[in-house]
Order: sequence, then C-alpha cells, then structure tokens
Amino acid sequence: MTEIVAPRLASTVLLLRDAVPFRGIEIFMMVRHHQIEFNSGALVFPGGSVDRNDKEIAANPALYSGGAGLDPDALGFRIAGIRETFEESGILLARPKGAKELVGAKRASEIALAHRADLNEGKITFQTILADNGLVLALDALVPYAHWITPEGMPKRFDTWFFLAAAPPEQLGAHDGKESTDSIWVSPREALEGGETGRFKLPFPTTRNLIRLGKQTSVQGALADAEGMAIVTVMPVMTKTATGRQLRIPKEAGYDGEVFEVGATG
Repeated sequence: MTEIVAPRLASTVLLLRDAVPFRGIEIFMMVRHHQIEFNSGALVFPGGSVDRNDKEIAANPALYSGGAGLDPDALGFRIAGIRETFEESGILLARPKGAKELVGAKRASEIALAHRADLNEGKITFQTILADNGLVLALDALVPYAHWITPEGMPKRFDTWFFLAAAPPEQLGAHDGKESTDSIWVSPREALEGGETGRFKLPFPTTRNLIRLGKQTSVQGALADAEGMAIVTVMPVMTKTATGRQLRIPKEAGYDGEVFEVGATG
C-alpha cells in the first residue's frame, strides 16, 4: 500500500484592488520560477507554508490585532499568509502600533527594502521585523475564502487556506526575482483567458478560485460576499482516465462544477 503523505499547513492570499478606470477587480499574481519544485512556471497568488516563527508570533498577541477568538492553528494560517505576502510581493498588511490605518506605502517600501531580502534568506525573522519597526499584523484584513487540501496519493501535499484582502492603497507589489520571476495585476477574466491560450500556466485550485472571484465587480463586494460564505473543505478525489486525470470536488463548495477532466498534464 502506498503511504499517504501528510499535508503541510499553508496559506495563500488573494490581494485585490479595483481596476482603474473601473472595470471590475484585479488580483496580484506571480509567475513561479521554473526551477521551483512545486508549481514551477505557474501563475499563482502569494503564499507558502506555515513555519515555526509564525507559531511564535501567534503566541505573542502584542504582534497582531484582529485575532480574537482564533485558535493557534487559525492564527498561524493568517500570520503565514501575511508573512508570505510580504516575502513574495513586498506588500505589508500591518499597522503601526496604536494606529487604525495600515502602514503607508512609503513606509512599507522602506521596510521591504531594508528587510525583505534578509527575511527571504533566513537572516532575520518576521517577528524581529515587526518588533523593530513597531508594527502589528492586521489579521482582520484577511477574509477566509477557501480551504483546499492536495489529493491523497500526491508526493507533495498542502493543507491550504485561501484568504481575500484589499491591497493597501498605493502598495503596488513586486516579485522577488528568486521564487518568482514576474508579477502582474490581472483581472480574473484575463488570467483565465491566458490559461486557455497558453500564456499562463494555472494550477487547478487557482483556476477554480479565479472563476468564482470573476463573478465579483468590486473589492468591497468580494469581501462582503466572502464574509457571509460557508467554507467547505475541498480535497479533490483523483482518478485516472484514458486521456489523463479526472478530479471530483464537493458540489457544496460553490465552484463551477463537480467533475473536471484535467488532462495528462493537469
């Protein structure tokens, strides 16, 4: 019997902004480096695994706000989402201590310039960056949107929470040049069309969430809809077919179908 690999806890953040001139919403997405083991070359949202330092931050309420009522795992998912977003895009979902507004674009850029590379290289912890710069993470800026677990039988598996967040004003974001090689603000429609034409490589969960998000016409509308949404865990059941693979997901998860033929390359 093949051993089932335990999934790693992970978080993904869908950063949203209203397009100008107004034509719906745009999402910050990145192209993963072709040498990265997981989803190489794919167009993805910022995200990654929950790490030990995320859990250490969760144990120190002075470093975050908006965490009331959340258990340690839930805190870890949100903290990891904000950290990974900062590492991969430079966008910082945090507030100066005692402030109601998120850190301004100029200050966020200064912090990213001073610390982002060292954070990505493991030379400094996110916890130290927050403490040294008088910041608290804005956990309340994240709205849970989806929960996906990689199918059993895959060699690398993730238990991933997806969150929506309004991008802070004027924080434009940029890829890190290492794990990702390009970044773009793109509408769900344009990203999906790029997946169909071959311009973009889109992972299966990314496609499903882009289709669902494409029904929204504004950031506030998307956030409000997510606030009232019951989240159903999705762990696709994978079977082989004559032409490739078939994935089945729960109907009640609210996506664009239940059974999907994903082909030989998925």
